[in-house]
Amino acid sequence: MQSLCNDSACYSDEFHLNQGVNHALNDLIRGVFAQGATDLYLMEGESPRVRLDGVLAHTDLPVVEREELAEIWRACAVDPLIVHDCDASYELAGIGRLRVNLFHSLGRLAVAARPIRSEIPDFASLNLPSDLLSGWMQRRAGLVLVTGPTGSGKSTTLASCLEWVNLTQSRHVVTIEDPIEYLFQNQQSFFSQREVRRDTEDFAVALRAALRQSPDVIMVGEIRDPETAAIALRAAETGHLVISTLHSSGVVDTLERLSHILESHKTSIATSEMLSHQLIGVISQQLLPCLHGGLIPAFEYLQNEGATRPWIAEQKHGEIADHVSRAADPTSTMSFLHSLVFAVKQGLVDQEIARSAANRPQDFDRAMRGIA
Repeated sequence: MQSLCNDSACYSDEFHLNQGVNHALNDLIRGVFAQGATDLYLMEGESPRVRLDGVLAHTDLPVVEREELAEIWRACAVDPLIVHDCDASYELAGIGRLRVNLFHSLGRLAVAARPIRSEIPDFASLNLPSDLLSGWMQRRAGLVLVTGPTGSGKSTTLASCLEWVNLTQSRHVVTIEDPIEYLFQNQQSFFSQREVRRDTEDFAVALRAALRQSPDVIMVGEIRDPETAAIALRAAETGHLVISTLHSSGVVDTLERLSHILESHKTSIATSEMLSHQLIGVISQQLLPCLHGGLIPAFEYLQNEGATRPWIAEQKHGEIADHVSRAADPTSTMSFLHSLVFAVKQGLVDQEIARSAANRPQDFDRAMRGIA
């Protein structure tokens, strides 16, 4: 891979936060992101690596020294001699804000960085189910969950949903993130973006505070603990549209995990019965290489209505799984299997890649042959 830093990618003016970071390292960071990298990995004693179109790639850039990385840590107001890992934001002229994770690896300093975007893609450019998501975003109250493994594009889907609200509705949107990944410019809506540790103590504290800020929409970056889950569900019950993420692999896995989280809440305020009434829908996703370049999402989603409400209340997850797998109406329900088959038949994803992403490759083979 050719050097990703060149004269055209280099700037001289620095934000005050980063006056202590040497220009060569800042130029390197600018260069890799100017050439389309989505992630940059820096580790003491190693050459930088980047992620392009979802693939991790080597570079021929110089080895990064410990003091260079220590300068980034200190610019983020973090002492590498005291702190072992930390999420933070890093400001850089010509790029703006970066989301960074600072960590140690076998005693070496390391940084994983990703730009915080201000240009937010719309539903169509992301190949998202626009009618489904815009319908959910028009609701005045309820809970929407976007789920998937790390790196599956959950944050981008959340941002696209909120930007649709921003462009079409007059609402107060409060976001609680760790850290902020997209910066919203107020259009029809008004945004209050809050970053954990920078603007608030944690998700639960910020979520309780948000209820006193007259919000219409609350975005919680991730449901991580019983208290946050319970408050989010109560916020939905009291007339707010709440949108959040979970690290789960499908509709049923999401419902099972959220039910377990709610059951472990010490006051047992939030129940599966409440979830069955407040849940609007779940959309799970994973990213696959597209035949035309870049990445494309495969989905599994469920709109909660009719028969699914009692199944959620009674935690009949087997019935929900069967419903999703046999769904006949793709406008409201879709399984990963059918999403993968559709992507192949539309010429978007290689058949072998889709097959490897299926939970049961033999079911994928049958579906490709038209066998239910």
